[in-house]
Amino acid sequence: MRRRDFLQLALAGSAWVSMAAAFGKPRHARHAPLRTLGRVVVVGAGYGGATAAKYVRLLSGGRIDVILVDQNADFISCPVSNRVLGGQKTIEQLTFGYDLLRQNHGVKFMRGSVTSIDADKSHIVMAGKKLAYDRLIVAPGIDFIFDAFPMLAGAQQRIPHAWKAGPQTRILHQQLEAMRNGGVFTIVVPPQPYRCPPAPYERACQVAFYLKTHKPRSKIIVLDANPVITSKRALFERAWRDLYPGMIEYVPGSELQEVELATKTVKTAFDTVKSDVLNIIPPQRAGRIAQDCGLANVERRWCEVDFVSYESKVLHHVHVIGDAIESGLPKSAHMANAQAKICARAIVDLMLGQAPDPFPAYANTCYSFIDDKQAMRISTLYRYDAAKKSMQADGGGILSDHPSTQEGVDADAWAQQIWADVLT
Repeated sequence: MRRRDFLQLALAGSAWVSMAAAFGKPRHARHAPLRTLGRVVVVGAGYGGATAAKYVRLLSGGRIDVILVDQNADFISCPVSNRVLGGQKTIEQLTFGYDLLRQNHGVKFMRGSVTSIDADKSHIVMAGKKLAYDRLIVAPGIDFIFDAFPMLAGAQQRIPHAWKAGPQTRILHQQLEAMRNGGVFTIVVPPQPYRCPPAPYERACQVAFYLKTHKPRSKIIVLDANPVITSKRALFERAWRDLYPGMIEYVPGSELQEVELATKTVKTAFDTVKSDVLNIIPPQRAGRIAQDCGLANVERRWCEVDFVSYESKVLHHVHVIGDAIESGLPKSAHMANAQAKICARAIVDLMLGQAPDPFPAYANTCYSFIDDKQAMRISTLYRYDAAKKSMQADGGGILSDHPSTQEGVDADAWAQQIWADVLT
């Protein structure tokens, strides 16, 4: 694949070269009778769930009823949310409704929390009421593990993780604004796997950009439980050296050992750090409904699936997509969007009595802003390996040679395109 074509594929927010070839109508749809095929319920309306709801409707020609369920009324984008800390965006600019999915595609939206899944009887339970399905898609995102430091669970107003975009992002930004010039902003990075590998280091850049502009005597300390920067290492190191010399101190191998809430002090095996603003990103696992219903069968953290259809290895006719799955691949919005399309097409095929595509493929791309205008990118193509029964990278992917304003323009375009793909 030529580099230009690969980049166009990645920027489009999906793993398809043309709608007709990869994610258009199923090859047999024009010959199928115009009848209702059944109902698909989608739990979780983030990048994965909302995309899946839309594409089940599209690929079935509207013959499958789709109900999208989420406890939140609005979609808030985690990608781009670090720029709220840098002062370039507001949470309101990253918040969208689900009305166009209903108007344009006939997706029904229900707000509420799912308390249980009965796979044997093919229904979910919400507020004591049962909702039946023929196929269920669960896109629960992530939940946080506070087992080692339970006090943090109740201290999110004071020490927000802001790893789900929304109110905590605003709180962290307000703390940054209130911080004294010459203060210390500390970011604690959990061990892998966690949502969006480069995001903690992008956050360091965005905080540094804000501080360099408004409070230049301040300092950022990144305490990383991992042995090295987990994504785009050379590019981040270069950005920190060139744009923020002496401002960002990076300390690898710094797994959290103690936290003192009152003084915002943390201890690792090597350091004791007291902060003016403390941002602890907790370890993560599949969202709560996956935990409660036994879908998280890998170390009780992640969900094992068949990558041809994303059907759970635990519950029959239940499919899991997005950050919650065990895949060994980056947990990203782009990945969730791509998985949702593979899953949607497989479900339409299965409900038509056909076998899904045995060799799915998709791309993942991830942009990181290093200041208000410059960004950098990594893009990778993945294909299904039938022998290994997993998605494998097709080559090493494409990494930016260096951050640039053009990459920043492309990053903004990527965000607009994927939001449109998910929600309109």
